Amino acid sequence: MSKIFNRLHHVCIVVRDITATEAYYESVGIGPWLDYPPLADYTELEMPSPEGFRSMKYRYCNTDNIQLQLCQPGAGTPQADFLETHGEGVFHLGFEVDDADTAEAQAAEDGVAVWMKGRRTDGSGFTYFKTPEAGVTLEIRQTQK
Repeated sequence: MSKIFNRLHHVCIVVRDITATEAYYESVGIGPWLDYPPLADYTELEMPSPEGFRSMKYRYCNTDNIQLQLCQPGAGTPQADFLETHGEGVFHLGFEVDDADTAEAQAAEDGVAVWMKGRRTDGSGFTYFKTPEAGVTLEIRQTQK
């Protein structure tokens, strides 16, 4: 069994109104919030709606021990489906890996199926896995080089 899910990097929360949610978090001392790098940087996308993915709004905040992400979903995305079905809440847990492709292959060897993925031209990016048994989507990410 590989250990690709052992360096928790972030928690991603799906929200209806990213501006209002960010303002609330700032009112309780969580911030500052920053723009996520452009989603258009992902040149390889395997997901239900690449257009919906690129239209999502993402903001993030680095706390002392973890990054928090807010996501206001685009139409036709699993994040939008989650919001409609479950309401606002944690969509995924993101784990940092040194190499996304290697980690993805390790997960496949462990029987964890890929759900969606995106890569930038430098090989960095993310993979979401089909992990209903976990109660939340598990994701791996490789930081931009």
